[in-house]
Amino acid sequence: MNNVKRLEILERLRSENPNPQTELEWSTPFELLIAVLLSAQATDVSVNKATRKLYPVANTPQSILDLGVDGLKTYIKTIGLFNTKAENVIKTCRMLIDLHGGEIPEDQEALEALPGVGHKTANVVLNTAFGWPTIAVDTHIYRVSNRTKFAIGKTVNDVEKKLLKVVPKEFKLDVHHWLILHGRYTCIARKPRCGSCMIEDLCEFKEKTED
Repeated sequence: MNNVKRLEILERLRSENPNPQTELEWSTPFELLIAVLLSAQATDVSVNKATRKLYPVANTPQSILDLGVDGLKTYIKTIGLFNTKAENVIKTCRMLIDLHGGEIPEDQEALEALPGVGHKTANVVLNTAFGWPTIAVDTHIYRVSNRTKFAIGKTVNDVEKKLLKVVPKEFKLDVHHWLILHGRYTCIARKPRCGSCMIEDLCEFKEKTED
């Protein structure tokens, strides 16, 4: 795909949704971090359902630490992999208190050092909470980037590098959200809704559908 097409795609996505937001519910960087950590291999809907009950009770590293692993599990047991996630959240809260004064570090390396927080999660937090022009590539972004030919890569890291290279600076802050939402609601995995897609004429996917 050439850069003229890419620019037109980005401009259309921006005109449709000029201020895109994550669908996870949060009010502090810490709440966002925990929500993203919980969202691995789970839906945002299931995470929001759990955090709506958890955060009024505990929404700081210390208050979640005070719940303990078993106490935390009672709030997140409806989320996939909740046992492992509960362990990681408690360990992360302890590290935040011990190493960062209970604050979320605005630093890629420090975030990735937290249990259960990988490169993608760190990118989401830096982008959404702190306004960094990072691009977190999840399964939706990976699929949309490759299927449309916007940014082809064999791995999520390849796609991230390509996106960082080809997306102009003015779009970098929001492109992560646009592509996730596009992949979640239009360019879906099994049968993309090409017929109702705003970028169908620019997309280079050969097996387009009528829907």
